[in-house]
Amino acid sequence: MKIAVIGTGNMGAALARAIAQVHGNLAIGARDVTKAEALARSIGPQVEFDHTCAVVKEAEMVVLALPYEAGLEVIQSLDLAGKIVIDVSNPITADFAGLVVGHTTSAAEELQARAPQAKVVKAFNTIFSALLPDEARKDSKLQVFLAGTETEAKKAVGLIVEAMGFEPIDAGPLSNSRFLEPMGEMNIHFGFFLGWGTVAAPVWQRV
Repeated sequence: MKIAVIGTGNMGAALARAIAQVHGNLAIGARDVTKAEALARSIGPQVEFDHTCAVVKEAEMVVLALPYEAGLEVIQSLDLAGKIVIDVSNPITADFAGLVVGHTTSAAEELQARAPQAKVVKAFNTIFSALLPDEARKDSKLQVFLAGTETEAKKAVGLIVEAMGFEPIDAGPLSNSRFLEPMGEMNIHFGFFLGWGTVAAPVWQRV
């Protein structure tokens, strides 16, 4: 399976590096191909790069590592029929005080609506990019919550998540992203406004 990571920001770069350690068939895409090239070459010669449309065309799984609004714009221009799309975004306002969408819909559902033939899975929205490298987590087994309506797509994402050293947690259908995205917003508040830093991450525990 070829995985394409779209985006070269903090989250895109960290995800690309983490995935490359456990999966050998990876490509990086960006609107600015020079940024995709720089990131790919910094990871290793095995990582491919190209414009967004080109890498998506060849991929079976697409990691949309973009802010919500940018993701909405990009996803409408891509042919994602039959592809697994991982949405990592949190639809936060510019002042981080709230969500742009929520409660009755979610970023993941809005992306799915714009790419109805894709298989969207919500994942990684509660994990800061600083915690994606294996060495940053030390002995901690952090959870990655997976929300998706397509069971097999969710299982495929779970295998990648597990290979990266996280514990995949089935969080139900894609509509449950309405709950996961406020968790991501709360994690941002713990990290940046309540003094925890980027080592904050939620864990759901059975008692």
